[in-house]
Amino acid sequence: MVKKKSHPKKPSKSVIQTFFCVDAESGQPLSFIISSSGKTTSSSSIELLKMLDLIFPSKDSISLLPDTEHESQVLLDYIIDSKKYNILMPASRSNKVMELIQILLYNRHWPGYATAETDYKFDNSKHSFRLIGQRCGEKDYDYKPFIATGNSPSVELITEKFPERWTIEEFFNFEGAMGWNSAKTLNLNIRYGKMTLALIAQATTHQLKKKLPKPYTNWTAEHLANSILHGIDGDLRVKDDTIIVSLYNVPESLNLKKHYENLPEKLLEEGINPRVPWLFNYKVDFQFK
Repeated sequence: MVKKKSHPKKPSKSVIQTFFCVDAESGQPLSFIISSSGKTTSSSSIELLKMLDLIFPSKDSISLLPDTEHESQVLLDYIIDSKKYNILMPASRSNKVMELIQILLYNRHWPGYATAETDYKFDNSKHSFRLIGQRCGEKDYDYKPFIATGNSPSVELITEKFPERWTIEEFFNFEGAMGWNSAKTLNLNIRYGKMTLALIAQATTHQLKKKLPKPYTNWTAEHLANSILHGIDGDLRVKDDTIIVSLYNVPESLNLKKHYENLPEKLLEEGINPRVPWLFNYKVDFQFK
C-alpha cells in the first residue's frame, strides 16, 4: 500500500482511492466503491451512478454536485444520455474557457456579482452543455467558470445549489475515523468488509447524534467515541421475544432514556414493526442503569 500524508506535518498513512456518493441534504453516504491508481475518476463516477440507478430506479432530475476533477467528455455524455441527472460543477480554468467567459454579456444580479452563459461542447462530443461564467467585482473582475445541465437559473445554481456540495467534505472530516481515512491492504474482501461495517456504525451513530443535545451533535466520530461511547458498558439478555440491552455509565445529561427505553412500544406508535428480521425476528429494548 502506498503511504501518503494528508498534511506535511502529519505522519504518512496507507491509503486507497475511495469514491463516495453522499446525499447533499443529510450528509450521509448513498454508495461507495474502492479503486486502484489505474482507474479513472470518470469510470468510477459512472459506476457510482449505475449504483444510484438501483437505489432510485424511477426518480428523475437528480442533481449531481461534483468538483473539477470529474470534468470529462465521457462522464458528461453519460449524464446527458441518461436523461436522469443534472450536473453542476466548476469547469477547468483553461485558456480557451477563460477567454470565452470574459467576452460574454453578463447579467448583474447585485453589486459586485453577475453571471452569463453560453452553449459549449468538448471536441468530438455529440452533446453540448451550459457553460456559466461567474463574475465578481465592480472594476477588477474575477471570473469563475461552471458546467451545468438542466434549466435552473444560473444564479440559483451557483449561489444556492453549489454550496451544498461541501457536505461531502464535512462527511470525511467528521466521519473519516469510522474506517475510510486509512487502509492497510488492497484485498477487496477485507476492505469492503471493513467499510461496510463502518457504514453500519455510521448509520447508527448518525441516528444517535440526532437525539443528542448540543454540542454533541457537532462532534466528530472520534470525539464522540472517546468522550461518550468509550465509557459506556453493557450486557445483553433475552426475555420472551425481546433482546434487552442494559447500558451502564450513560451520562444523564444525554437524556437517552426517553428515546430508547420501551423502544418496541415507541416503534409501534410510529407504525414501524419492532421485530428485527436479521435478529431472528426478536424485538430490541434498552435499559439504562
